[in-house]
This record gives sequence, structure tokens and C-alpha cells, in this order.
Amino acid sequence: MIKDIEKAVTGSESVVFVNFHGLHAGEETSLRRDLRNEGVSYKVSRKTLLKRALEGKATGSLPELPGEVAMAYAADQIAPAREIYNFQKTHKGTLSILGGIFEGKFVDSAAMMEIATIPGREVLLSKIAFLLQSPMQRLALAVNEVAKKK
Repeated sequence: MIKDIEKAVTGSESVVFVNFHGLHAGEETSLRRDLRNEGVSYKVSRKTLLKRALEGKATGSLPELPGEVAMAYAADQIAPAREIYNFQKTHKGTLSILGGIFEGKFVDSAAMMEIATIPGREVLLSKIAFLLQSPMQRLALAVNEVAKKK
């Protein structure tokens, strides 16, 4: 089990530690399905085995892991945190993000929540396109008004 955890941590870009106390079986099935659809793996583990497997895998200190602990991990840096956050929003009081590993460092729950709220790639690209388009539109309007006056 320790080797499985080590392989999961070393083969992924980010890991999110989740307290799933109060999550019913049907909700967990739904969570696993949603995570799988986004390419995120989910593994429940004992805290002692998790701590042993994570020794030396990241810099900093491991965040406190109270309650029942699972980890969500993927090759994508943001997807595990975002998907857990989205599920947490729709199922209030069942999941809580305890922390994780991001860019080779242990981070606390506040940092993982910030990562989870980063918009997706498509949203960021559309915001950049809008920012680039706005000055061009204003210039075109200004040139048009100057042309009308002459």
C-alpha cells in the first residue's frame, strides 16, 4: 500500500488531501465518477501509511490530517483541487480540503483553496482575449469619430 501511495505521489503534479467524514456511499460514488471524468484519481488511505509514504516526497512539513483522509491526484496541477472544491460546493459539510502537495511542496488548506479557485484554461484565455480586444475597440471608435468630424 505504501508503494502504491509513493507511485501516485511521484507520478502526479499535485495531490490534495481530503477529509471525507460524513460522506455517504452514494455521494462517494458520485465523487469518484466526477473525478474520473476529469482524469483525477482518488485513493483512501490510513494516515499512518500516508505519512510514511510521503516522507521525503516534498519539501516543508506535512499539514495536519484530522479525520478520515483520502487523496486526489492527477498529472494536471489544478484539476484535483478544482474538482474537490466543486464537489464540496454542491455537497456542503461532507468534504474538506486539508492541504496537499503543489510544485513539490506541502501546502496548507488555504493555499489549496486558492489553487482550486483558479479558473480553467479556456476561461483565462477568453479573459486575455477580451483584455487585448478592448484597447483595439477603443482605438477603432476613436478613429471612427475623428473620421466623422472631418
